[in-house]
Amino acid sequence: MPSAPPPDDRPHRGPDRRVLAASVLLAAAAGAWAGQRLQEPARARLQSTESRSLIDWRTARDIAVTMSRDEALSMAERRKLDAEYRALVTRCVPIVSEYTGDLLPDAPERTFAFDRVDWVNANIEAFERMFAPLEGLNLLGNAANRSVAAQMFGTLNQKVLSAEVGLLLGYLARKVLGQYDLTLLGREPMGPGRLYYVEPNIKAAERTLGLPRDDFRMWLALHETTHAFEFEAHPWLRDHFNAMLERYFAFLREDAESLRTRGLGGLRLYIDRVRSGAGESGSWLEALMNAEQRALFTEIQATMCIVEGYSNHVMNAVGRDLLPNYTLISRRFAQRQQQRSQADQLLAKLTGLDVKMEQYRLGEQFIDRVVRERGHGFARRVWDGADYLPTMAEIRNPELWLARIDHRDGRIPTPPSVVVAG
Repeated sequence: MPSAPPPDDRPHRGPDRRVLAASVLLAAAAGAWAGQRLQEPARARLQSTESRSLIDWRTARDIAVTMSRDEALSMAERRKLDAEYRALVTRCVPIVSEYTGDLLPDAPERTFAFDRVDWVNANIEAFERMFAPLEGLNLLGNAANRSVAAQMFGTLNQKVLSAEVGLLLGYLARKVLGQYDLTLLGREPMGPGRLYYVEPNIKAAERTLGLPRDDFRMWLALHETTHAFEFEAHPWLRDHFNAMLERYFAFLREDAESLRTRGLGGLRLYIDRVRSGAGESGSWLEALMNAEQRALFTEIQATMCIVEGYSNHVMNAVGRDLLPNYTLISRRFAQRQQQRSQADQLLAKLTGLDVKMEQYRLGEQFIDRVVRERGHGFARRVWDGADYLPTMAEIRNPELWLARIDHRDGRIPTPPSVVVAG
């Protein structure tokens, strides 16, 4: 089998909401601490249930929508494109099913063509659910127990945070090509996900990269349709991922509470964590975590590595023979990533997307390596259950995962070096 393609020849996926939530949390908590210094001592003792929302979601949406209004789809265009993308997914389903051995009966009916405003509207509710666990902490303070200066500071802090989220959503709405959207965090029952294709961004990629329309859209549909197979043919994966997210936000709540109540002492907590080490990836976000938080974050990242890496593997495995222009598309996507502007590179670092893309590359390499050595039937055992998912250490060194699964099957004893945490 050919070696893994360049690291970034993949459709631009949706944002990493966990990273964004953590970034905004730190800004809010630090701002809340600063605002508390402005309280008048006599009024600081007053109590009130009136609290300020962490983010004004209407403002965030308005900012994102203002950045995304161009190239809106008419109703006639939307109906035509819905039918086109559903036909692509209908074509992809039996191809992916034959390769993976899984079934997915109704994905075409859950496929939609979006413009950029559609994408913002579909995602802002998900972002709001992500931040909901933090709202009860009242990070921006009560209105009645704060001085005029403190109230002004809280209002300013909320406006800054709302603008930050709105600008990032508006930026991402111009980048995302396709998305498999899975409802998580508190929505019961959790039904099957939906497939979105952001038509203005897809057209822009075709135009700027000189990509053949039919092959490129099929290439993109193979990737997104595989995500539907991953989560819907293996329901445990959605439950597992949701449980990890709930634990992750519990940690964020604990840290936010510490920052809010301990003031400067809470900030020192982060300084001590940075001094103790930045974690496996060296990312700024992991540097702010304690050991337990870092282990969970690494577990989530490892899961996402496999979700994205397996999807890319399927896209490539079937696409090479199916699409006449497969090599051209892969090469030009790789070139696009190498020529990113300085602003794009900076935003990738601030939002954690650069770390995310590197780990997706590792996930793809892991799947490709296992398929070469043991075949696809063995590689797809990653979907047998949470215990079969590789750790980040195993993703970097697939022999560790192979040995662990062989030991689980009773084939060979596990060498001491195979027992690796995280």
